[in-house]
Amino acid sequence: MPEEIKNNAEHFLDLIRKSKRGKFKIYIGMSAGVGKTFRMLQEAHTLLRNGVDLKIGYIETHNRKETHDLLEGLPIIPRRKLFYKGKELEEFDAQTVMNLHPEVVIIDELAHSNIEGSKNSKRWQDVMDILDAGINVISAVNIQHIESLHSEVKKITTVDVSERIPDSVLQQADEVVNIDLTADELIMRLKEGKIYSADKIKVSLNNFFQSERILQLRELALKEVASQVERKIETELPRNTISRPERYLACISSNHDVAKKVIRKTARLASYYNSKWFLLYVQTPKEDGDNIGLAAQRKLINNFKMAAEMGAEIIRIKNKNIAKGIFEAAEQKSVTTICIGKPHLSLTNIILSSAVFNQLLKKMSASEIDIIILS
Repeated sequence: MPEEIKNNAEHFLDLIRKSKRGKFKIYIGMSAGVGKTFRMLQEAHTLLRNGVDLKIGYIETHNRKETHDLLEGLPIIPRRKLFYKGKELEEFDAQTVMNLHPEVVIIDELAHSNIEGSKNSKRWQDVMDILDAGINVISAVNIQHIESLHSEVKKITTVDVSERIPDSVLQQADEVVNIDLTADELIMRLKEGKIYSADKIKVSLNNFFQSERILQLRELALKEVASQVERKIETELPRNTISRPERYLACISSNHDVAKKVIRKTARLASYYNSKWFLLYVQTPKEDGDNIGLAAQRKLINNFKMAAEMGAEIIRIKNKNIAKGIFEAAEQKSVTTICIGKPHLSLTNIILSSAVFNQLLKKMSASEIDIIILS
């Protein structure tokens, strides 16, 4: 009974915190130049005309005239100046935003990495602090900056995007709005000099701004917003039937590249179904202590950190029997689906992996837990 009282109290406290938290709106687009910043500034003017206390916390116009002109008449919070490696740089001033406490603040470039020495390493973390302070935030991000889509975007564009936001940031948004253009419209804007300066247009057309790439990124953006809408329906509209909630368990080893893929794909599944998910690492005697190198340990820790930022609960256990460790963790956490990586199909790996896999399948057959092998 005391445990039930504690859970009820924590649930009520969580409701109170949510009611005090600021509302969060994100404009999302398939690439630079679709008009996210332009739309945010249009909205800023509308809010000001309606008497809303609004401030521009950070905006990046990229010297696009039609966007820059919209700054006229908007109250802008000056950027703070920092010296880094002998250079004076400008950064978003989150503390001033919280001190002024406007009703709404506009903060562009959500995936931006802050200058070393800042309170938070990422701008999205500044936004979380501002929301927790009860201030409403309007922000923007491109689809290629979403963590779980990193592999897909790299495959489409051949660009390894370094600045990314965890999927959990999008999931906390009260509203996600897609700014959509056709591939032809976006390419036309580029040719007219409305996205980049003249010296960058030819290079952009031969690389990122190819029609087939834009179409694939557009599809990703539309799917992402659709899944956000579906999640909102699932959480806010009453349901007549009660179904078993999905709970995913991503199982990783110290193999860094395979682990990252398993983490991202499980996060996508959990995000799509608005489900809780866990990351499990079963440490065998073979990987105990100094048996794996420092580089592998660092990569493992980075994978834990990435998964936690994407909303996973991290589970680390020691067990000489991997299959048994996975199954016990799955039962303990009421997991519905186990996600594992596909082993490399060399003869050695087949021999070594088949025993673990067969043991796992044997245990699964007596339960209601599904298993997904991720490519």
